[in-house]
Amino acid sequence: MGSGPNSTILHYRKNDRRLEAGDLLLIDAGAEYGFYASDVTRTFPVSGTFTAEQKAIYELVLASQLAAIAAVKPGATVEGIHDVTVAVLVEGLLDLKLLSGSKQEVLEKGDYRRFYMHRTSHWLGMDVHDVGRYHQNGAPRPLEPGFVLTIEPGLYIAKNAANADVDPRFYDIGVRIEDDILVTASGHDNLTHDIPKGVGELEAILQDRGSAP
Repeated sequence: MGSGPNSTILHYRKNDRRLEAGDLLLIDAGAEYGFYASDVTRTFPVSGTFTAEQKAIYELVLASQLAAIAAVKPGATVEGIHDVTVAVLVEGLLDLKLLSGSKQEVLEKGDYRRFYMHRTSHWLGMDVHDVGRYHQNGAPRPLEPGFVLTIEPGLYIAKNAANADVDPRFYDIGVRIEDDILVTASGHDNLTHDIPKGVGELEAILQDRGSAP
């Protein structure tokens, strides 16, 4: 869980920073039931409303997640799902002028990795990062019915020397959205679908309940 600048730090754990108006709060959490684990991440604005820049990044991450979830089916691979995620993120980052060049150049050079430095999925089961091979016989392992994996794209825009060319309005924006997906015979089932993640849903909940500070 991290807020403000700490939302850009993967798996931040110190959790001693006061939440401030204008911050995003990123919570990566899970629960266990019947010896099985879950792993879910949601990101929301402390003040109850996203800024224009926060909303742009959030909606880009959400679009990439929805595209990745749609790609989950028997025969697909974790590698292929990651590629779908990256393609959506890169197009959005170029549109927002956070990256420059052509889509192909950015993908080949890996320039997007300063904002998205982790993979899209991991196995989920009796552990949060469950055991299991991602490759078989030197090739990505095809998904099969009964597999469960996370879909968790993110963007993390830290205020640092590597991001000196970034519009300062985007600094300290860290967004990750994570759901748990079951591979079925006909496609997939989002096991955590009922946890709100739309911009309108989140803002309505926060404004209805009162947000802090």
